[in-house]
Amino acid sequence: MIRKIKIGQIGTGHLHAYKFGALRLHPSVFEIAGVAEDDPARREAAQERDTYRDVTWMRSEELLALPDLDALLVEVEEHDTVEVALRCIRAGKHIHVDKPGGESLAPFVELLDEAERRRLAVQMGYMYRNSPAIEFCIQAVKEGLLGQLSTIDAAMNRYDGEEFRQLVKTFQAGAAYVFLCHLIDIVVGLMGAPERVIPLSTCTRDDGVVDNGFTVMTFPGGCTASLRSTIVEVGGFDRRNLVLCGERGTLTVQPLELEGNKAGGRVFLNLREATGEFPAGLQEIPQPPLRDRYEDHLLEFAKIVRGDIANPYPYAHELLVQQCHLKACGYTD
Repeated sequence: MIRKIKIGQIGTGHLHAYKFGALRLHPSVFEIAGVAEDDPARREAAQERDTYRDVTWMRSEELLALPDLDALLVEVEEHDTVEVALRCIRAGKHIHVDKPGGESLAPFVELLDEAERRRLAVQMGYMYRNSPAIEFCIQAVKEGLLGQLSTIDAAMNRYDGEEFRQLVKTFQAGAAYVFLCHLIDIVVGLMGAPERVIPLSTCTRDDGVVDNGFTVMTFPGGCTASLRSTIVEVGGFDRRNLVLCGERGTLTVQPLELEGNKAGGRVFLNLREATGEFPAGLQEIPQPPLRDRYEDHLLEFAKIVRGDIANPYPYAHELLVQQCHLKACGYTD
């Protein structure tokens, strides 16, 4: 019998707070202590959702004070993420923190330093980390299937109405801040630290919303990565993709996910010559059945909290991703 992780969620305001539902898929792994939402309007709205049916509601100070609580999902509104995450660490809790890590670097550094000092896990909520499609790509690059990479292209696009534009407007870097971080996490995991990060985001309308996120990153050996995150592309979700081009072949994942928020997309491999089990030419790589995009991510979190495995994304990786993300968004602090 494995030890259950006693876990709660603090906040319901993040765009991906619905991931609480993934915890409920595994009652043998997670014991849910409750959900804290200090904003009365948000709490009332959340109580109407099936995701939160029959949960125990409390204030954040009550949840943080539970002595036998192992861990927390930090799902507050994006502007408050790092501040609340630090409160959780100081209360002695392991944390899964939704992305990204704030609009300035210093508070995020303080969060990581405090967590490392207390030997507490910080798992960032980058939703592609446990995607079978992305895991295949990472393994292929590590094993040299594609040879030396020359270019990486990725897009995480969508089309949104006025309400979402006004939310995005509250961030200096707009769409780039909200979405580019996912792609940067993948690329940094593949390539390590870049030599340069060039922010190139733009506004396509006169309302001041940075709705067309774009950055270029260069890496030792000459590889370049172009990453896009626009919120004005019709059908953008279906064109979300990752393309890895090497001297021996090209890997394409498009779309990055299927059926909305189900982990795993379609993977296509095009090899110049037959290599190992893969023939030359274009082929689709079969993928496992679809799962909730956060299911394996949170199961991995449970293993980290129990001490069964080391965090595959250590503090140094999270710091590097955040540094690159802020540069890609054009932040100077």
